[in-house]
Amino acid sequence: MPGCSKERKLLPHDKVFWLEQRSRDVPAGNEWLAPAELSRLAAMRFVRRREDWRLGRWTAKHAVLAYLDLPGGLGELPEIEIRPSAGGAPEAFLAGRRAAVAISLSHRMGVGFCAVAPYGTMLGCDVEAIEPRGSGFVAAYFTPEEQDLIRHTPRPGQDELIALLWSAKESVLKALGVGLRRATTDVLVHPAGNAPPDTWGPLCAHTVEGGVFHGWHRDAGSLVRTVAVAAPGGACLAQA
Repeated sequence: MPGCSKERKLLPHDKVFWLEQRSRDVPAGNEWLAPAELSRLAAMRFVRRREDWRLGRWTAKHAVLAYLDLPGGLGELPEIEIRPSAGGAPEAFLAGRRAAVAISLSHRMGVGFCAVAPYGTMLGCDVEAIEPRGSGFVAAYFTPEEQDLIRHTPRPGQDELIALLWSAKESVLKALGVGLRRATTDVLVHPAGNAPPDTWGPLCAHTVEGGVFHGWHRDAGSLVRTVAVAAPGGACLAQA
């Protein structure tokens, strides 16, 4: 598979926005949830699952508010409902109607991360912990080209690279609407150079069918964030 150029045409109508929230940002009460969301929450048995789900919904609702330039505040949030699609991917509804946005959600270690783009965009995002992973993990989930890249990366940077590659694969698979139901080796990720800590750097990825995804990655603290999008002419990334 070919590599990717860092050069991309930035199209205003192809902007992708992102937003992060923390567990501490989420109110203790549930008055900001839509009635159907309250029902789904009540059916969840485990506290950790409930907390992660609430963090994801809180983050997504605020991202949609910012993207659509709607008034903020708890009173408006129940009008936005985040529903799972038939394939499990999140979809945003506004006052019962499908909102004109595409969204992707992820959460890890108390951080909620949401990407938003125009409706119809193939979009995925992910947040992943930077932590040691064994050689068996690398052999099972990465392509030969990616394994070679990892081997030739100095040891202090291997954990960050593995997290980046894994997160980017998840973002692409979310954009494809399949998630981890599909083999991660069907996606080959090309990080386009190193980015300074806490800044966004480019990446691209190819699927075995020849699909091309552009994206971004950012390391901050012990987490890496990635966003992947299939958009004609490329896309640009901004904070919501």
